[in-house]
Amino acid sequence: MVIRRIELTDFRVYKHEIIELNAGVTAVIGRNAQGKTSLAEAMSYLSTLRSFRNVQNDALVRTGADTAYVRAWIEHEDGREILVEAEINRAGRNRVLVNKQRLARARDLLGVMRSTVFAPTDLQVVYEGPSARRDLLDDALVALAPKNDALRLEVDRIVRQRNVLLKQSHGRLTSDIEMTLDVWDAQFVEKGSQLGEARAKLVARLSPFVREAYEDLATEPTAVDVVYEPDWRRTGLAAALAEARNEDLRRGISSVGPHRDDVGLHIKGMPAKTHASQGECRTLALALRLGIHRLVTEVVGTAPLLVLDDVLSELDPHRCEALLRHMPEGQVVITTAHDLPTAAHPDSIIHIAGGEIVSSQHVDKGANNE
Repeated sequence: MVIRRIELTDFRVYKHEIIELNAGVTAVIGRNAQGKTSLAEAMSYLSTLRSFRNVQNDALVRTGADTAYVRAWIEHEDGREILVEAEINRAGRNRVLVNKQRLARARDLLGVMRSTVFAPTDLQVVYEGPSARRDLLDDALVALAPKNDALRLEVDRIVRQRNVLLKQSHGRLTSDIEMTLDVWDAQFVEKGSQLGEARAKLVARLSPFVREAYEDLATEPTAVDVVYEPDWRRTGLAAALAEARNEDLRRGISSVGPHRDDVGLHIKGMPAKTHASQGECRTLALALRLGIHRLVTEVVGTAPLLVLDDVLSELDPHRCEALLRHMPEGQVVITTAHDLPTAAHPDSIIHIAGGEIVSSQHVDKGANNE
């Protein structure tokens, strides 16, 4: 899958630009706040309909405009050509069209285009609380099989409804509350257990890919482990909910289940969050994304778009060079505010300033190697 062309209208700092892209590595170069990350953001937006910067959609609309448009011409390996168009309205009611046909649900876009994004904020996956790590797993599940999005949303819905009921109980288990709680618990056990099982299978398959990616970057064998072992999966969710019922009623929240899971990230047998150096944590954060990218490529049979936003500033020169040597197959976009390292051999280079494409050039690698 390759984005051949992308058109931006009133998206972030862009008034109107059309950018031609090739299938290999594209380096997007520009000083800070000139639009290079916004271009990467627009490209990845079409696979998830949300920003990897975790902002609301209205922030994507250029100041002074009411609506932003992102259009991409996508070519698949089987020869199919797909036009994806997103209309982002400041007041809401966004629209998405695939080959001029409007999608009834955003999730119908999942699978049309896939992307893997690494940004400096990915360090939160290592350093912050468990929600970032849960999101990492669940986003990978959706990339592997779009149907997993419905499962994730259903678990979220059940937890919200269960919490409403628990708050309404005011800590008292009346017969009506008990009957309704039993209904929600039965649904929670079914869907929550499915999500937990999917996460466990994912981690088992993902761990070797993450370890391999980390060792590629560190250029030495390193014991890296991704661990998913929530207590409720040992006893079963039904038993865990029954044991926690009184506490849940008292607190008015659902205290156990997949919505509270954590994922262990270990380097050399120790928790990365508390024992790894900053360089090791940065390398691990990138290895997680690259590991997911490699797994999705293997399972789906085609490489997603890989976006590496400002990644070169996050790594020391040794690991930058290692990353560039182990760049995966497929379409890759690297943004940077600095000159490219000598080890970088992009297929094309785009210079951006003030929300405009200053220059775009294809690199003749054969000529450079003579």
